[in-house]
Amino acid sequence: MDWHFAATAFATALTIIDPIGMIPLTLTTTANIAPSRRGRIVDQAVLVAAIVMLAMGVVGPAVLGYLGITLPAFTIAGGILLFLIAIDMLFARPTGARSTGEEERAAQAGENPAVFPLAIPMISGPGTIATVMLLVNLSHAEPVRLVTVFLAYASALAITWLCMRGAARFMHRIGTTGTHVVTRVLGIILAALAVQFVINGLVQTPLLRH
Repeated sequence: MDWHFAATAFATALTIIDPIGMIPLTLTTTANIAPSRRGRIVDQAVLVAAIVMLAMGVVGPAVLGYLGITLPAFTIAGGILLFLIAIDMLFARPTGARSTGEEERAAQAGENPAVFPLAIPMISGPGTIATVMLLVNLSHAEPVRLVTVFLAYASALAITWLCMRGAARFMHRIGTTGTHVVTRVLGIILAALAVQFVINGLVQTPLLRH
């Protein structure tokens, strides 16, 4: 097994989904919903997000190939997007890669936030989809690497599910300050991964190698 690729896949999956950051988002989104329904909503949200990620991981590379987008170009673009998300995480700002203000206002008016905004775009937003497609492309269709990517995101989703299910208890224990600290640490890790993705993309660019 390629342990370096595995470490990158798991670190990327955990930082981009940000399970700890989903705790306050879950509480805010389900504030007006009966506690008896919150568990079912969380289950639905994680399931829908998993389906979206799996679908993009399977179909995404074919779409990129059809559009003529090379792996180095997608690697650089993905790195830039991840870096912008990391900056928002470091400064505790809401990121447009997850949801916009208009989407949040629409979500508050809805009755079941499982699909929108929890699954899309909170868990499986553009940033998450980009990293799934990026890692699938970097796997070069090697079975072991593809399984590694699948396990990385499955693990991240399982941790996210646990955090969302126990959102009220977690928030009571770690508090808002604790949530911000963890999010900022993950933001630093994500920023480093983003820079590395950009460097790798530049190194793989044919024009820059000659």
